[in-house]
Amino acid sequence: MSPPPNTPGPTQPHNTGDSHPPDLALFWTLPPEALGQALQSGPEGLSAGEAKRRLEQYGPNTDSKPHTTSTPRAVMRRLFEPLSLILLGAGAVSVATGDASGGSIIVAILVLSIGLDTVQEGYALKAAEALKQSVALRAEVRRDGIFVPVDVSTVVPGDIVRVRGGDIIPADARVLASNSFTVDEAALTGEPYPVEKRPGTVAAQSPADATNAVFRGAVAQTGEATALVVGTGRATLFGSAAAILDEAQAPSPFQRDLHAFGLVIARLTLALVVIVLAMRVIMGRPALESLMFAVALAVGLTPELLPMITTVTLSRGAVRMARRKVIVKRLAAIHDLGAMTVLCTDKTGTLTSAEITLADTLDAAGRPAPRPAMLGAIAARLGGDRGALDQALAEFPATPGDAGWTLQAQRPFDFSRRLGSVLALGPEGPLLIVKGAVEAILPLCTTLRADSTPPLDEPAHALITSRIQTLAEEGKRTIAIASRPWGGAANDIDDHALTGLVFEGLCTFTDPPKPTASAAITRLKERGIALRILSGDDPVIVRRVAGLVGIDVSTILSGPDIAALSDEALAVQVQTVHAYGRLAPDQKSRIVHALQARGAVVGYLGDGINDSPALKVADIGLSVSGATGVAQAAADMILLAPDLEVVADGVEEGRRTFANILKYVRMAASSNLGNMLSMAIASVTLPFLPMLPTQILLNNLLYDFSEIGIPFDTVRPEAVARPQVWDMRALVRFAAVMGPLSSIFDLATFGVLVFVFQARETEFRTAWFLESMATQILVIFIIRTNGRAWHARPGAALVVSSLAALALALVLPFTPLRAWFGFDPPPLPVALTIGLLVGLYLVCAEAIKRFAIIPTRPR
Repeated sequence: MSPPPNTPGPTQPHNTGDSHPPDLALFWTLPPEALGQALQSGPEGLSAGEAKRRLEQYGPNTDSKPHTTSTPRAVMRRLFEPLSLILLGAGAVSVATGDASGGSIIVAILVLSIGLDTVQEGYALKAAEALKQSVALRAEVRRDGIFVPVDVSTVVPGDIVRVRGGDIIPADARVLASNSFTVDEAALTGEPYPVEKRPGTVAAQSPADATNAVFRGAVAQTGEATALVVGTGRATLFGSAAAILDEAQAPSPFQRDLHAFGLVIARLTLALVVIVLAMRVIMGRPALESLMFAVALAVGLTPELLPMITTVTLSRGAVRMARRKVIVKRLAAIHDLGAMTVLCTDKTGTLTSAEITLADTLDAAGRPAPRPAMLGAIAARLGGDRGALDQALAEFPATPGDAGWTLQAQRPFDFSRRLGSVLALGPEGPLLIVKGAVEAILPLCTTLRADSTPPLDEPAHALITSRIQTLAEEGKRTIAIASRPWGGAANDIDDHALTGLVFEGLCTFTDPPKPTASAAITRLKERGIALRILSGDDPVIVRRVAGLVGIDVSTILSGPDIAALSDEALAVQVQTVHAYGRLAPDQKSRIVHALQARGAVVGYLGDGINDSPALKVADIGLSVSGATGVAQAAADMILLAPDLEVVADGVEEGRRTFANILKYVRMAASSNLGNMLSMAIASVTLPFLPMLPTQILLNNLLYDFSEIGIPFDTVRPEAVARPQVWDMRALVRFAAVMGPLSSIFDLATFGVLVFVFQARETEFRTAWFLESMATQILVIFIIRTNGRAWHARPGAALVVSSLAALALALVLPFTPLRAWFGFDPPPLPVALTIGLLVGLYLVCAEAIKRFAIIPTRPR
């Protein structure tokens, strides 16, 4: 722990990053004298020399550049993924066996895939740069007794800063003096209303309740204040967001699943190669021929086109999502969105409109009446402070009664008294209109606005107070309106004039839920996605909004509640608690981690600085076009419309995209496994190779070509009804059922060719090549859907690519090119028998596929 500034001792290290003096984390709870003593700073601030020394000790008031991985290292990391190594080996083997074009295609696909992923990695650096650009570049600090402008990076703990309306707060600081000073902290806390800041001591533990403190990155709205700087750089509430953006991002669900799939393929490939090679050597077959055949089998088992199918499918999904107002920054995020099981969302701007509106206008008896809002609107238009509440009042529809009013005098809003007044001349004659906090207005009133103007006695006062409490529980902000006729000449309004007022009534304000929010939440629930509200706003407000949009609010936790829970306890709580309020940025990310610990694929939708840590750690980060630069840079997708309906649309598109990727994985795994098993068995039972290495590679290339239409295939509604993930258990089961089924018919083909037709080597290889190609390609139309094949029409692109590949395979043995591949045209009886076996296989595949396909399990 470093000694406090000005304490004699050894020379401090440079740029330690310890920019928050010790024991001052809850600085707003300390008396100003104790805070000044701890910082060894007085009303005159620091000297230039002392400020320089502290800058060396605590470091600049900036966010350090994030740790970045060099491009070569990023490429190598991806190259050493199991699937990448398999593909690289397959390309080398293809070249070695004479298929230079095929090997080049495999390597080119791998290079393209790695290149696209590497380009995406630059977004972390952009996120930190957005953080730097979103805070003030200059600050006004007191040095050597006078205020001078300095670069914001040179502000240090102990400085006295002065901020005015429109300034961005340069550091976390304690307010020493203020004049009508309000701050917009929506980007930090989620609170949509400007917050009044004034001197004093606050016992609250949450920064959101620190009315005597300002925080870096907030925006001053009105007035002026001087403050004592306590935290700078990374030791600020804002800086903690930057710290987490610098951390290495964990692999996404898609990346983890692709890695696991690569390991499965690698193990199968290695096992098959070793077994086939060992059996053939034991049986005395030529070693070189056996080795070439074994490595050709390995190539045949490899899904060479998986990177291309994945990239094309995800890219097409990105285009379709752009049409649905979703901009995709990271292609793999499309899959992650479809796999999402829990969506965490901020409240302001996502569930609500982030626009303060007039909710109710009530008379003195609590009944709906236009007069309080009419008078409030007159005061706001003639002499308001242009704050959010005044703007909402000014938008109250004009009526004949509020036309023709002119300003005679005004007394601006006094933040110490929490009220403001105007003297207006209009149809009712000169009228003093006073508006402000209810507790400030009521003591100035003597009567109520009613038919007989009854006195504002103690029972009436208690009734109004009770009404205010009820409105607060409904999440509404309330101001009171009072008036009295003006009998004298127009002059300045003094304290004596603010007596004997008539209580007109109340105006209530709210940030209303979006009209589409409730329906969108229902739609997400129907698709297996649970919703959680993570807000920095007051829990009362959160409870109200959650109830209005249909989210269970039987229990709601606040920031202090979360702080008191261990990670293990929090992981239990998040399973049943659906709404949270007064959360600090790190608490939002803790909740996301707790959900992930229980196996959830978590999405986070937010638009403020306080949302950036959660956006970073979530499996899928969603921001909006009007969000802060930090939130947009930390997110994986940006919604052009801040609406949950857009998220629901994106989820469906993500699941549709993944469904097509899963089709390829299923078919490649089962078909390749079946073919390789058949060849492995034949290679150790027949006196000759069942298929030449070049024929194996041609088979694999044509089959892969037949599937390039998969990204454009149609998807049935049931495929997008629930979250979709790479379920390795389901994939292994599918391959274990459908692969051996294919091998059974291959072995039947072997038997017919050997024992019925006594086929020669060349005739055998040609006939089996034709049977293998027909079964592999035509079964696509059966296993592309969980339902009956004839109930789901395939996409035109898939039909064209599949039938074109099949036609080429069937025609090739009858062309002059057949000699290049070692083919002979099969006799007509052989061709008809092969056709019959293919038809029987397709019938069996349609019948047995329901036992092979099991629904993917949500995490």
